[in-house]
Amino acid sequence: MAGKIEARLKELGIELPQAASPAANYVPYVITGNQVFVAGQITFWNGEVKYMGKVGKDFTTAEAQAAARLCALNIIAQVKAACGGDLDRVRRCVKLGVFVNCVDGFSEQPQVANGASDLMVDVFGDAGRHARFAVGTNALPRNVATEADAVFEIA
Repeated sequence: MAGKIEARLKELGIELPQAASPAANYVPYVITGNQVFVAGQITFWNGEVKYMGKVGKDFTTAEAQAAARLCALNIIAQVKAACGGDLDRVRRCVKLGVFVNCVDGFSEQPQVANGASDLMVDVFGDAGRHARFAVGTNALPRNVATEADAVFEIA
């Protein structure tokens, strides 16, 4: 179903990846009431893992922002699946969480998370503004540089 958000994606030149299947014993999203909770999304692009390594060693902050953006693209793909293909059902991105696989002493997690946050605002406008956390960690699944999860309000 093409609508306002699909037109915005096209205008921005954004292609969404395929919504990834779970890699373990969980579901990719849960709808409860008018909220969609999206499970952690890593740096997949249509089944291929990208950005494997540590931020501050293997990746710069700018490269890690691109990794976080890829996680956010996967989040939007999951929300689209949750909404039966209609992203116009999104009322708000409520919360975004970003984990950064980084070296000890790295402190630019908020800048890395902006890769995901900026995408939400670019795509959804004011409805993309959200609460957020950005946390550094010593490891992530498949050694990816970033992982993100989110909560959305939908119609």
